[in-house]
Amino acid sequence: MDAETECCKCHLLDLPWEDVLVTHIFCYLPLRQLVRLQRVSKQFYALIQVYLANCRTFDLTQIGPSLPKEAFCNILRDNKVLQNLSVQNCSDWVTDTELLPVIGQNQHLLRVDMRGCDRLTRHSLVAVSLSCTHLQYLGLAHCEWVDSLSIRSLADHCGGLRSIDLTACRQLKDEAICYLSKKCLKMRSLSLAVNANITDVSVEEVAKNCRELEQLDLTGCLRVRNDSIRYCCFDTLTAQIIGILSLSLCVCVCVCLYFANVGYLYTSHILFRF
Repeated sequence: MDAETECCKCHLLDLPWEDVLVTHIFCYLPLRQLVRLQRVSKQFYALIQVYLANCRTFDLTQIGPSLPKEAFCNILRDNKVLQNLSVQNCSDWVTDTELLPVIGQNQHLLRVDMRGCDRLTRHSLVAVSLSCTHLQYLGLAHCEWVDSLSIRSLADHCGGLRSIDLTACRQLKDEAICYLSKKCLKMRSLSLAVNANITDVSVEEVAKNCRELEQLDLTGCLRVRNDSIRYCCFDTLTAQIIGILSLSLCVCVCVCLYFANVGYLYTSHILFRF
């Protein structure tokens, strides 16, 4: 009886790795647990590497800020099918050296989040624009190394961009934003917050070119005035209300609260944030 029971036992590693474990089981486990599972044995290490080489999403917020850079490089060493990459949680140490190889071998990326990664340089953004031509979302908040040349490269190669967060990218001026708006016509969400270089010129160009825009964050854009906000909400040429749904204007001292209240009467679908 014991021999028969022994024969009927099925161990986890006996199941087909790619057809069952990777596809139907590990996709439901947190990345943190999978990384820990690698330490159990050499077989589990090899199995998790197979999973990591085939995963479509890599988000370091699921692991925590304590992931060493060596582990980051090792985890993504064999992956060439990533669609979503977030390195926001490793901003303390991630540099071009670690990120460029990952970007270079993952040309199908749709979402890249580099918010707060102040150790990167414009080379990482240029690499993203050249390699990931189908990019739809890009997070660059508080990346003060972002400059006009790298944004132009992004605009030239990633015309399908739907959302970009440029909060506190203080090197950017009107010229770069206008160029971006002319190239990325499908933009739905744009943050230009905390940048005193942004003026009505940028806002009006964005409103004119990005007709699908739904969210615009101008928090802290001190040089933005009433006229451009009116332009965002109402197309004077066609006499139609523009489809923007959310407009953030916190600390925009040149925008009159009275105008926003009046504008709300005509654009009741818009959520103003002051």
